[in-house]
Amino acid sequence: MKKKVNLYFNRWFSVSYLYMNHLRSNPDGVEFNIFGTHPDPMHMSLQGCDYAEVEPVLEGVEYVQYLVDFCRKHEIDVFIPRLKMLDIAKHVHLFDAIGTKVLVCRDTVLLESLVEKDQFYKSLAGKGIMEIPAYEIVNNADDFKAAYERLVAAGHRVCFKPNNSEGGLGFRIIDNERDRLQELFGYVTQLTSFEDAYRTLSSVETFEDLMVMELLPGHEYSIDCLADGNGRLLAAVPRRKESGRLRVLDNNAELIEIAHRVADTFHIPFNFNIQMKYNGDTPKLLEINPRMSGGLHVTCLSGVNFPYLAVKSALGGEVGPITPEFGIWASHIEQPMRMHDWSK
Repeated sequence: MKKKVNLYFNRWFSVSYLYMNHLRSNPDGVEFNIFGTHPDPMHMSLQGCDYAEVEPVLEGVEYVQYLVDFCRKHEIDVFIPRLKMLDIAKHVHLFDAIGTKVLVCRDTVLLESLVEKDQFYKSLAGKGIMEIPAYEIVNNADDFKAAYERLVAAGHRVCFKPNNSEGGLGFRIIDNERDRLQELFGYVTQLTSFEDAYRTLSSVETFEDLMVMELLPGHEYSIDCLADGNGRLLAAVPRRKESGRLRVLDNNAELIEIAHRVADTFHIPFNFNIQMKYNGDTPKLLEINPRMSGGLHVTCLSGVNFPYLAVKSALGGEVGPITPEFGIWASHIEQPMRMHDWSK
């Protein structure tokens, strides 16, 4: 593996600043020149970069060509994409041609299904990998009402979210016993009543696909996974959400086995994340993200440097054996820092 690596992040979340710190603190003494682009010249994701540019707002192949040109200009060895991963995967040969390794799933059919959650749920049918929640896909108010009534009749509490959302965007829990006055004086809530949701959705003839599904009231887990370029699982660390900011790195054998089944079936390379939530004693899938998760820096407290080991594997380095430390309770605090404006 080279002793100095040019690495590029495009339009990442703020936590990529922490991933960059993990990359630089690797035990092999590999030096990184880290490059980044984002439309916001003062975005947190650029603060850990050695060089950054303001990214133009482009779509489709035009955006991919911008990324290819950036990689060529700066002789990028490894590109870790977030935005437009599907477009990048469809044109990954353009990066291959200039010698840039791209940490992306090349199975574009799988990648597309992971974005459209119902497609992925359907692909799990009959495979015995994991349980999925009861759900229906709707795009008009009448179908929303019918799906809600069927799920309630089956004994479920109900929630809904956009079918192709990322993270918790658009997620709502239907609660018809809300105290509106208490909510007005309290924190912003994810709760809504059926009548409020139905009234809002009825204001248009159709809307983007919504997944209406059973609410899973138990513990929520993010299983952070590391695989090699062929999708062979190297490590899986379940991270349990506790109250507030508390997280627990939990040696949950059931979830680790699910991670192995996911890897053996879908061969997702490098870093990926499986989000699951319990209903009683049964863990059910929320989604799989074929990238580093927003909480991966917490999971790195296990002693597994997920960002660095993925890059090391992509560059042909030998990774393993890996023995995570479990039973760690973790949290985080903010700290102030001076910001660099990359537009100047």
